[in-house]
Amino acid sequence: MKFDSKTLRETWLKFYESKGHVNIGAVSLIGDGTTGVMFNVAGMQPLMPYLLGEKHPQGTRLCNIQGCVRTIDIDSVGDESHFTFFEMMGNWSLGDYFKKEKTAWTFELLTEKLGFDKDKICASVFAGDETAPRDEETAELLLNLGIKKENIFFLPKKDNWWELEGTTGTPCGPDNEWFYPRNDNKCSENCDITCDCGRYVEIGNDVYMQYEKTANGYKPLSNKNVDTGFGFERLLMFLNGLTDGYKIDIFKGVISILENASGIKYGKNDESTKAMRIIADHLRTATMLIGDVNGILPSNVGSGYILRRLMRRAIRYSRKINVGTEALLNIVKEYIENIYGEAYPLLVEKEDYIVSEVNKEIDKFNKTIEAGTKEFEKVVNGINRKNQFMKMTNDNYVEETEIGGKAAFRLFDTFGFPLEMTIEMATEIGFTVDVAGYEEAFKQHQELARSTSAGAFKGGLADDSVETVRLHTACHLTLAGLRKMFGNHIEQKGSNITSERLRFDFNFDRKLTEEEVKQLEDFVNNAIKREIPVERLEMTFKDAKAQGGYGIHKADENENVSIYKIGDVDFQICGGPHVTNTKELGTFKISKQEAVSAGVRRFKATLN
Repeated sequence: MKFDSKTLRETWLKFYESKGHVNIGAVSLIGDGTTGVMFNVAGMQPLMPYLLGEKHPQGTRLCNIQGCVRTIDIDSVGDESHFTFFEMMGNWSLGDYFKKEKTAWTFELLTEKLGFDKDKICASVFAGDETAPRDEETAELLLNLGIKKENIFFLPKKDNWWELEGTTGTPCGPDNEWFYPRNDNKCSENCDITCDCGRYVEIGNDVYMQYEKTANGYKPLSNKNVDTGFGFERLLMFLNGLTDGYKIDIFKGVISILENASGIKYGKNDESTKAMRIIADHLRTATMLIGDVNGILPSNVGSGYILRRLMRRAIRYSRKINVGTEALLNIVKEYIENIYGEAYPLLVEKEDYIVSEVNKEIDKFNKTIEAGTKEFEKVVNGINRKNQFMKMTNDNYVEETEIGGKAAFRLFDTFGFPLEMTIEMATEIGFTVDVAGYEEAFKQHQELARSTSAGAFKGGLADDSVETVRLHTACHLTLAGLRKMFGNHIEQKGSNITSERLRFDFNFDRKLTEEEVKQLEDFVNNAIKREIPVERLEMTFKDAKAQGGYGIHKADENENVSIYKIGDVDFQICGGPHVTNTKELGTFKISKQEAVSAGVRRFKATLN
């Protein structure tokens, strides 16, 4: 039951193609800006409009292996299982086959193609509650396939149900999760998939969207969907009997480069192993983001800032184990030439460019380290000056020899100066560092970053509640007003919407006057007072552009796209969701405007 990454990739795609599925390939890792999403964070995310009812141009049976980037847990990378870039193996039925075919195909794939023992396969299904019935149908199908009755578990909604929280009129339904034991050693007589001992691993998930969520509960859908997701790295690890994700073949060459450059064996000690994992993961993500069809570069704002943070964290840890620039660039080449070049051919085309940009960032960060050293000296000099002054005025004064936690964190946050380096340099001159104060400052920063990311990584909408949907429509009216006032060159550069406010970025080279802000508010509020219907249309990208449709969304000419029409006010390409009439919005008010970067402004606004 051993597979390398190339074999597993081919097995998945060929299997579902043999069942009539079209391999739709992977879309960009970078959000297109239409909803404010920063990165693609799930295999099904690009398919959401089609799961919600749009017709996919390539049919009703689809499959792919989709790259994803999740950075909300960057600080967890370094253990055995966390990655920032990963791939999801998916297949979908859009109103085509349903439970009978899907359970049979997943079972066939696991047993006949991947070599799982049917007697050890376990599955969980929805136990039912007062809102929806027990999923006896799926359980019966699994039983008939040969899964033992004692290996089928009925679990509650929190474990085996999928829906978009806070929405109505959207598909939802039970899911069927698949599990397999790592070994035959039970931790107790009752050891099963609900046990937290780690013996059982979830290897994949089939979601059955068979209901429509209404204000009063659920009603059966006539057009039912299937959404399947299997983690590529997780399954590859499991198939090879591994518990360390960095021992799969994807990382073999990279770890070898790091071992040779550092002179340290992977797994020899916790700190060097953690460093190697961080370098391997972060440089993989950087390679994929820079080499993407909508590739980005390191910067100090938005997705570019996330990329810079990843790269500089990799470089910091490379210094810990004495790995130089040449080895880091060889890692990038290893990913392109030997691991992902076949699946992502654009990486090969852009190889020289990717390597050059990574090299530039390494050089910049090395200079940053130099700047951090100068700042460290300023902090120490400031403490020494204070000591001299206090000794002149107070004979009993005890000299201060501690670098404060906030100062240490500023060295890290502003100059990228690792805490360990601050401690080492402080020790050399007889100083200490307030580590507890540093950790508290870091915690506060982390909580702020996490809350910010939570909004950025949910499609621009913090949720799909009535309030956020209203504000999303207000975003469209805001952009329409700006284009009317200043011209059609004005474009959305990003958005983030919570239930309390909208944040909207656009290209503009100066601050708007008070009169211009008032003019924009009047434009939006006039559209609201006119009670204009909001219509969703579907047409090819070419037709949408011909009729004046606009938006950051990119598509092939003949690909179907979603257009939201607001009377004569706006005609914008967008995946939704929106209100049905502008009268639902209330009163629009711009609460703040500010600069984001050169040539980009930001509005914050509310609806009352």
